[in-house]
Amino acid sequence: MNTFTIFLILIILVSFLLVVVVMVQNPKGGGLSSSFGGGGTQQLGGVKKTTDFLDKSTWALATLLLALILASNFAIPGAGGVEDSKIINGSETTTTVPATTPVDTATDNIATPGDSL
Repeated sequence: MNTFTIFLILIILVSFLLVVVVMVQNPKGGGLSSSFGGGGTQQLGGVKKTTDFLDKSTWALATLLLALILASNFAIPGAGGVEDSKIINGSETTTTVPATTPVDTATDNIATPGDSL
């Protein structure tokens, strides 16, 4: 497995976890945070701590996802452009530049093949 494949698996895993954490939350206070001690007067751990945990885990997973996406850019094969991919594949070809006609700088005339400079 190459580096890009590892980054891709991690990105998919973190994305799935982020979706699960966001879906567990309820914007009106009903989600997982209300199921821990929501009905009685005694609260085990408290609703506030569960909400804080879900909020912090959402931010942590979102930051991790962004960092993985940015870091995976360095692992993409051939990300350097067309020239780098030709060199890596071993199919580098040389191109010849056509010769230009010399210019006589003293008179700013174009030299012809029979003229001497």
